[in-house]
Amino acid sequence: MSFSENLRIEDIIGPKTMRNLRKYIGPVIGIIFILIFALTIFYSVGADEVGVIQRFGRYTRTTEPGLHLKLPFGIEKATKVKVKYIFKNEFGFRTLRPGIKTVRAPEKYLDESLMLSGDLNSLVVEWIVQFKVKDPVKLLFNIRDPSATVGAISEAVMRQVVGDHSVSEALTTRRVEVNLEVEKKLQEILDSYNSGIHIVTVKLQDVNPPDEVKPAFNDVNEAKQERERMINEAWEAYNKVIPRAKGEAEKTIRKAEGYALNRVNSARGDAHKFLAIWEEYKDAKEVTRRRLYLETLAEVLPEARRKYILDSSQQGILPLLRLDEEGGGK
Repeated sequence: MSFSENLRIEDIIGPKTMRNLRKYIGPVIGIIFILIFALTIFYSVGADEVGVIQRFGRYTRTTEPGLHLKLPFGIEKATKVKVKYIFKNEFGFRTLRPGIKTVRAPEKYLDESLMLSGDLNSLVVEWIVQFKVKDPVKLLFNIRDPSATVGAISEAVMRQVVGDHSVSEALTTRRVEVNLEVEKKLQEILDSYNSGIHIVTVKLQDVNPPDEVKPAFNDVNEAKQERERMINEAWEAYNKVIPRAKGEAEKTIRKAEGYALNRVNSARGDAHKFLAIWEEYKDAKEVTRRRLYLETLAEVLPEARRKYILDSSQQGILPLLRLDEEGGGK
């Protein structure tokens, strides 16, 4: 038998030291046991958290913020879930720390931000999704990675919604509707998974065409703006000319109607006058004839430049006329 086989611990450290070690082993083990017991029986929950308690993996209860007790040595496990914290997922860009954004690198996040609009235009869409936990038990037992799950579903829903809209709607006119539609569909899918997640908001940040097609896209926009300008100018000219023409036409129509009404009323007056004279003529023919003759002369004579009063017995009037004067015979 070799020397090393016969060598014992007592021979190395001495019998006295060995007795001292045996005397302290029990208390040390007891202290370690007490520490482990204390560390595994007490737990604290933060102000924005709740504690989900599992006993051998099965859910038993939920505890509110504060200091609590649980069964030690791994019999019960406390998982803390933030229920008042607003989580945020970013798509197409990343934030280094609050208030400071990273320099956008489209090629780095192109897989999640590049999508196709309803009119077959390429767009680079940047957006954020904010969510919170509304049911921590469902979150722990039904979802393995909440942030990744929300991210994957958000990307799929955003592609679907953008694909249902034209490029102009996604860029400008209907961005609020896109936000609301994505939020609604995303919440419906998460609820169908019993995820325990509530979507707080979905917001488009920037929507732009890819760098490769920006020049062509700008040319198209300029052409559209030029078309709109020409249409507006045409409508301006139309609004100037057409109302004026309509006014002139209306004026002519009203003038013609007034003239027609005047002629009709004059004709009716003449007819009534003729009938009245006829009635008088039937009763006193000679008097009426003479009155008409005198009234006619009263109307005609003021228009005559020269007047000749002749004797009824005169045989010829030529010697009486001054033909050498201007307007002679008139």
